[in-house]
Amino acid sequence: MEFYHFTEFAWPHLPPEDEYTSMRLNLPSSVYDPKVGADLYNMCLDQYVLADELGLNCMVNEHHQTATCLNSSGVVPLSILARQTKKARILILGNPVANLADPIRCAEEMAMIDNISYGRLECGFVRGVPYELFASNRNPTETAERLWESIDLIQKAWTTHDGPFNYESKWIHKRQVNVWPRPYQQPHPPIWTTGGSDLNHACQTVARGFTFAMFLTPVDKLAAMFNGVRAWCKAQGLQRPADSQFAFMPLVAVGETEKEALETIERVFWYVTNNKAESQHRAPPGYVETSLYADFLSGRFSGGRTDAIREKGMEYFRENHVAIYGTPDNVANQLRALHKKVGGFGNLVAMLHAGDMDFEMTAKSMTLFAEKVVPQLCDLGTVRKGFGPLPASRKKRIA
Repeated sequence: MEFYHFTEFAWPHLPPEDEYTSMRLNLPSSVYDPKVGADLYNMCLDQYVLADELGLNCMVNEHHQTATCLNSSGVVPLSILARQTKKARILILGNPVANLADPIRCAEEMAMIDNISYGRLECGFVRGVPYELFASNRNPTETAERLWESIDLIQKAWTTHDGPFNYESKWIHKRQVNVWPRPYQQPHPPIWTTGGSDLNHACQTVARGFTFAMFLTPVDKLAAMFNGVRAWCKAQGLQRPADSQFAFMPLVAVGETEKEALETIERVFWYVTNNKAESQHRAPPGYVETSLYADFLSGRFSGGRTDAIREKGMEYFRENHVAIYGTPDNVANQLRALHKKVGGFGNLVAMLHAGDMDFEMTAKSMTLFAEKVVPQLCDLGTVRKGFGPLPASRKKRIA
């Protein structure tokens, strides 16, 4: 199994809860203090350098017009980590290509980063969260198709080496596509996508040889999705997907004692309890099925993990493996149980930092996770090739 460290670079210094309705779209940027924010950016980047030193991989993401994630360009931290880390795989999950004006620019940037990192890039492509469709002015009904068309175009751009080509699809029309440079990894970096309840999307992801990831999903729904994909592949006469084609992201905290772990996970839980969003922004018309959209507006479906934690409490999240915390042995046992319940998966993206956690608290949890949890799980799945040390040419230059 591969293990990734993740933080959203979230802005934790919010007004009193009754003074704002959403962290997304309409929270004024006057709440942000650049001097404090500069320290936050660098502290989060330092976490990733530590992750590399501990033998963990790194995952970054991208969001827009929100305090939940200050990475308005995932390319920026990804580029920094391509140089500052030495061995870690660096995953972006992901590039919101369905909302981007130019997938070719994305193909170029990702190829550059793959070269700078000597082939350590893992490239995720996502449809984009519904909140951000308003600002991008993208029609929600188009985004699912735009996602796959963009991925197809980027793959073709990465793998076509005999000169320019034209590309025509329903939503994308390109002329004289000729991407320089080529990716370092051949034919291209590993590709990931994310999903929630759309089994067809998950099946298409795995059928193409990509990795499918789910975030903060209760174990019964996670198992249903992963096993649903496996059943679909069997019905189609396809080979059983490798565990490396499935990924999951829970909240994670490790302490020397249960009390210390509980204190840490309560800080990580800031991400859930403060991640407020207005209902009309959660499901713009056309983004989800009509029946689900009606539930959003009527209040029959809360549509947010914030509501779930307030209603059911932290223990519910622990029982359902959405939050995994405890001593190293306890955390290892929880992850092993989760792996068994869902039929196996090959990638764990551990959200080990959120809210106002300082570097010391985060580093301690990360270190315990890397040094005392991960070694207990080495038998779960196989390691992908290409996780080598820094090439000798760069070692010599920086010695």
